[in-house]
Amino acid sequence: MFALPAANAKATAIPPRPKEHAPRLSRAKTSILILNGNGRRGAASAAATLLQARGYRLGTKANAKRSDYATSVVMYRPSARAEGLRLARDFGVKVVGPLDGMRPSQLHGATLVLILGAS
Repeated sequence: MFALPAANAKATAIPPRPKEHAPRLSRAKTSILILNGNGRRGAASAAATLLQARGYRLGTKANAKRSDYATSVVMYRPSARAEGLRLARDFGVKVVGPLDGMRPSQLHGATLVLILGAS
């Protein structure tokens, strides 16, 4: 059984979590540009195999401009935040955000970008 707070106790409200919107696109309709940012040969191909097994549609695979990314990153187009969060959960990526340093025209039609880092 729980105890009620004293009448003069200050209540602290726990703010509600922002409601996440469900992805609009299925995994099969979510195209991903995979960039190898860790310098390990074959990393993009290995990630592509895993993502295809999860049902994602693959876009282009290429090397990132740098090969010293410490962690993997998921970036999304402005309208695809929910899809980006889903990919991050599916692939175990903790860094997720909107396109940073890339223009939508550089995505070759992909919805999301996965930059593979060292971890």
